[in-house]
Amino acid sequence: MRIDQYLTRQVENATRNKVQEAIEEGRVLVNDKTVKSNYRVKSCDVIQMTFLRPPAPELGPEDIPIDIMYEDDDLMVINKKPGMVVHPAFGNWTGTLANAILHHLGKDAEELDKSELRPGIVHRLDKNTSGLIIVAKNPVALHRLARQFADRKVIKIYKAMVWGVPNPLSGTITTNIGRSKKDRKVMANFPYEGKDGKTAITDYSITENLHWFSLLSLTLHTGRTHQIRAHLQHLGHQILGDETYGGASLRTLPFSKSEGFVRNLLELLPRQALHAETLSFQQPTSREPLSFTAPLPEDMQLALEKIRGMVSSV
Repeated sequence: MRIDQYLTRQVENATRNKVQEAIEEGRVLVNDKTVKSNYRVKSCDVIQMTFLRPPAPELGPEDIPIDIMYEDDDLMVINKKPGMVVHPAFGNWTGTLANAILHHLGKDAEELDKSELRPGIVHRLDKNTSGLIIVAKNPVALHRLARQFADRKVIKIYKAMVWGVPNPLSGTITTNIGRSKKDRKVMANFPYEGKDGKTAITDYSITENLHWFSLLSLTLHTGRTHQIRAHLQHLGHQILGDETYGGASLRTLPFSKSEGFVRNLLELLPRQALHAETLSFQQPTSREPLSFTAPLPEDMQLALEKIRGMVSSV
């Protein structure tokens, strides 16, 4: 069989024209050599094909409601709802917080660099993490706020609902965090000060002991990807609903009909129960100290009420 026919059949959503184009551009190798479209595939051939991602579309404004907790000439503090992607990326080009920001700012958005697809966004939250995020409205504010984050002068406090009750009830988790060697989409804990990963430090304390669950307050001293989620997995108290880090599996608890209770709880929380509750930092121009706290989102409040009701009835 010709290689263009073979690849058209083997590669999902491929067309013969696109495959032939890739062959002509030298993006298809057979046994480390370029070939022509009429090359006949042989047994034991090693075929390599380089895929080109389509160019990112230009970022545009979208009329998406956002919860603005504070705004001045330099910045906004937004309470991001769970399920919203912060900025466009492969697979999520529209419907993001960045699109909503451009719509809200209107002409003022012209000061921001839209080419990076994250105009004014100083830091980020995972799609399914709710809570506070800072957005700069001009390049000077962006630079100064980013410097505060880099210098670890921003206080970041999160709330998380976790499985079980940590012992001790408060403490500091210190590891290195880096990409898992088994799955690059997942972050893994490595020995502190070892050669793998980067230093990650998280303080935790119990806000509410719920027997089989806990509501924790967590303070970040570093800002690694998935830091809290990976650290709580390391602690053995995964975040409720966190499918990636082992918090979304059904577990048997020591009371009757616990399986149905847990199943309903996970349906109520189809995401990690993690909320960026408090941000404290300096206003980038006046240097005035600012601090903001966002209430727990509805899904976490409902889950807490459900757990409290079960605890009181057992």
